[in-house]
Amino acid sequence: MNGKYYIYIFLCVFGLIQLSPHEAKAGSYGPPVKISLPDAEEIYPSVYAIPFSRAGNLILVKAKADTTEGNFILDTGCPHLVLNATYFRHYPVQESLEDGTGATAGAFSVQHTRVADFSFGTNHFYQVDADLTDLGSIENSRGIKLLGLIGVELLRKFELIIDYENNLIYLHRLDRKGTSVFEQDQLADTSAYQVIPIRIMDSRIMVETVVGGKKLRLVIDSGSEANLLDSRLPEKVFAEVSITGRTTMMGVGGKKIDVLKGELNTLHIGGVDIRQMKVLVTNLEKTCFSHAGCVDGVLGFDFLSLKKIGFNFVKNKMFVWK
Repeated sequence: MNGKYYIYIFLCVFGLIQLSPHEAKAGSYGPPVKISLPDAEEIYPSVYAIPFSRAGNLILVKAKADTTEGNFILDTGCPHLVLNATYFRHYPVQESLEDGTGATAGAFSVQHTRVADFSFGTNHFYQVDADLTDLGSIENSRGIKLLGLIGVELLRKFELIIDYENNLIYLHRLDRKGTSVFEQDQLADTSAYQVIPIRIMDSRIMVETVVGGKKLRLVIDSGSEANLLDSRLPEKVFAEVSITGRTTMMGVGGKKIDVLKGELNTLHIGGVDIRQMKVLVTNLEKTCFSHAGCVDGVLGFDFLSLKKIGFNFVKNKMFVWK
């Protein structure tokens, strides 16, 4: 299999990790999911506020692929654009890819195509490469019509802030140096947030963290309903985890597995200590990638929703509000 798509398939399994409906409901907050979403509001030139809703703990935004408009998941666990084959089966297939399996060991097939015009908020992208795969398992589990996933490559020229409390995404278009004439109001008070370096590797967000004195490389994934730790990590790491029971996790192929759940006592990330954070423990042996090696886990909803959080994808910075 081509190495590029080998990475992509496994990452999108990360990006579509779902909890059982009971667990997802317990971790949710904010208003119920709304399928009809308003358009983006322009705040300043190049700065837009895009309302979002949630299916479980997955972020839904309204977007349009050519003439088809509807719900897409904002998924930083996927590198590119993904289309639900159910609604785009008439698109020409440029390349057929082998079946993939991922963190939940569920198999799924992927094909490659192209979208002439993709838009969300007020942003348009032209001649966008996309993958076609069946997202029916997510639609069935969440009771929504889902057209696809918006991945990291579509965000690479932006500053992105996710405000779960107010159900808003702020998108700020940047120049090649990562700056703009108009600064987002949320970033004006530099004492209100911590700046943490990130790396974009294989079109995914990587951050260095410390647990139990051990350095861990974690993927930041807005499409994962839970934080994950690899069960093969050293004992010093799991000395910081209090196991509280088991739950069910499902990937893009619909395969369900039982995993351990617990609380991580302390996660050190930059100059920020996150305490008593929910985690799932499972074997992540399927998460090694061509350029970045293996990852030690995933930071999903239970991390991202703790505080307001933002990213500058040009300067490779993450903003975590205090």
